[in-house]
Amino acid sequence: MSDIKFSKDETDRIVSKVKSYFVEELDYDIGGFEAEFLIEFFANEIGPYFYNRGLSDANSIFSEKTEEIGYLVQELEKPTTRGFNSEVRHPPMQPEGIPEKQLQAV
Repeated sequence: MSDIKFSKDETDRIVSKVKSYFVEELDYDIGGFEAEFLIEFFANEIGPYFYNRGLSDANSIFSEKTEEIGYLVQELEKPTTRGFNSEVRHPPMQPEGIPEKQLQAV
């Protein structure tokens, strides 16, 4: 994970939120300098947990959508025939490891 850098405007807004929280919730006035150090601490020590959770969530969604696309592509399969006048249709191939009940739900 590379370091996350915020613009001056973003940093100012975050510092303002931290300062407001301290005053409203803890009845303690924290300076901007202290707030920036606190933000840096949380970003370095706790930020990776949030970052990793975001990656995990994104990966789960990507996997689900990729599976859905696979089913949609299967639905595009054309029936195959034997000979010139034969109307024999073969069902689409079932992907390995996916129960029939789960395929019917799609």
